[in-house]
Amino acid sequence: MKPLILTVDRWNPDPSAIKRAASVLADGGLVAFPTETVYGLGADALLGEAVAKIFAAKGRPADNPLIVHVVSPEDVDRIAFVDERAARLMKLFWPGPLTLVLVAKEGVPSITRAGLSTVAVRMPSHPVALALIEEARCPVAAPSANRSGRPSPTNAQTVVDDLNGAVDVVIDAGPTDVGVESTVVDATGPTLVLLRPGGLPVEELIAVEDVVLPQGEEIKRRSPGTRHRHYAPSVPLVLWGEDDRAWREILSQNTAVGYVGIRKPPVAVAVEVRFGSIEGYARGLFSALRYLEKRHVDIIVADWPEEKGLGLALRDRLRRASAMEEDDLPLP
Repeated sequence: MKPLILTVDRWNPDPSAIKRAASVLADGGLVAFPTETVYGLGADALLGEAVAKIFAAKGRPADNPLIVHVVSPEDVDRIAFVDERAARLMKLFWPGPLTLVLVAKEGVPSITRAGLSTVAVRMPSHPVALALIEEARCPVAAPSANRSGRPSPTNAQTVVDDLNGAVDVVIDAGPTDVGVESTVVDATGPTLVLLRPGGLPVEELIAVEDVVLPQGEEIKRRSPGTRHRHYAPSVPLVLWGEDDRAWREILSQNTAVGYVGIRKPPVAVAVEVRFGSIEGYARGLFSALRYLEKRHVDIIVADWPEEKGLGLALRDRLRRASAMEEDDLPLP
């Protein structure tokens, strides 16, 4: 069954459309909606049966926790314990692309938490997302609205392409702004721990708090969207750093090469998507990967950005989309 598509104005969403979508959430259904980062696949976070539909629709592993979206910092008290530091971070960075991992309260279903004692929460800044959550009168669990492992959706049509028949309603408010998911930090210990770089540059966090940037499987288990391969196009993806010699090997093995990035590639390629800034690269990466695979290229080469600002989030997404091992990544 095809989803109901509700097209709304981003800044002034039709109240009747929002009410219709909110009623679907109240009935335990799934609603895809835009946030400032990517489109999310939402269900009432406190209804375990509804949340289970998210995992089924996406083919998402059950050990991958979800982010719960709220309409105000005060709403977090319903689902998690909030200390002074967490409250300060909410005041500084919410609404916006920052997710806080906090100790969960009773009542948050185990499936929403992936069996952990913590829950990930954030307040999005997108007017449509806020209107929907407010009208639904419930916290909304919402990972990216795509099949698990695929590039995340930054427009409504991509949601339909991936989840047609598995989602009840899609709210179309145009393309998203940031293009990569939120930054996730663990705020349960004495020092903030970066679990996933994202739409909020980590430098902004470091300016106000000490932040640890660790590695390891236990860290991945504690964060939404980090433990399993993500963002992968249907053709191989390789990363290009400073060494132009890598191009010779790529061209010797492939006839149709696609390219995405900021810098001009040193050789002619079959199809290229280039951006004028790191912000543009982040905003357009996932749609570019989907565009290039539809052009039937043999391989996609992606520009490896600097390790700062949104470049850190891009490196994270590109690394996991390529499934390259740490030792094989381009040099910093």
